[in-house]
Amino acid sequence: MTSLLQARAEALGQSLPALLAEAELLAATLMLGEHGRRRAGSGDEFWQYRAAHQGDPARAIDWRRSARSDGHFIREREWQAAQSVTLWVDPSKSMSFCGDISRAAKGERARLLALALSVLLLRGGERVGLAGLAPPRSGRSHLLRLVQDLARAAETATQDYAAPETAGMVSHGRAVFFSDFLGPLEGVEASLAKAADRGVKGALVQILDPAEEDFPFDGRVVFESMGGAVRHETQQAGELRSRYLARLAARKDRLTALSRAVGWQFFTHHTGQPAQPALLWLYRALQGGG
Repeated sequence: MTSLLQARAEALGQSLPALLAEAELLAATLMLGEHGRRRAGSGDEFWQYRAAHQGDPARAIDWRRSARSDGHFIREREWQAAQSVTLWVDPSKSMSFCGDISRAAKGERARLLALALSVLLLRGGERVGLAGLAPPRSGRSHLLRLVQDLARAAETATQDYAAPETAGMVSHGRAVFFSDFLGPLEGVEASLAKAADRGVKGALVQILDPAEEDFPFDGRVVFESMGGAVRHETQQAGELRSRYLARLAARKDRLTALSRAVGWQFFTHHTGQPAQPALLWLYRALQGGG
């Protein structure tokens, strides 16, 4: 048993550099630049001039810049107070599902998006952590810790489904939950309530395989959960399609409503789609939540 675990751990370790390299390449495709999350604030670095508005204090006016025009201008500085962003990537067995060998498993895509987002946030001076695993920290050296913890959590998973972890979230920070959200929603609701109590805003990212979205099954099919806890055999799978799609749509509506109730956002991504649009949506969602 020990030798088997050691072999699996070694194989997992060999894949870490490739995963990190892929995440960094994905992050680089967005070309956000060094100041992707810039906002006006109390930092020391100049950001931009803007026209003065009624209510702006006279001490905020840049008189040298204003002397070159007919109006008054405010010299805005960049916001430099680092934000803490906590990520939770569902490590459950359900996330290992892949409907086609040409696609990544849901868990692989979730880890890729989480790491690519981490690259962008750390590059912008933010602190990033993993709920229940690694506290939010800054710096590129923190990336390897994130990679290792994500991989270890997936390797040791035993449950079919998992509820989002909230341990380690920083009050008034940001958070992102990556999951297929196909398990009981009570855990999701409880986690969102805990996050809201701490003033945490963020996003739910549902990751599905196209087969889970389209239900392309017909005839005799045996459906079994990835952990083997649930099993259902049918001779006429095609007749289940309309009911399945209706329940999936209802689940998405419920997740959307839960998100909105606490000021979060909800997004569905398919593993058959490129990862870049999902990463861009995520990055902008965190910006908008600021």
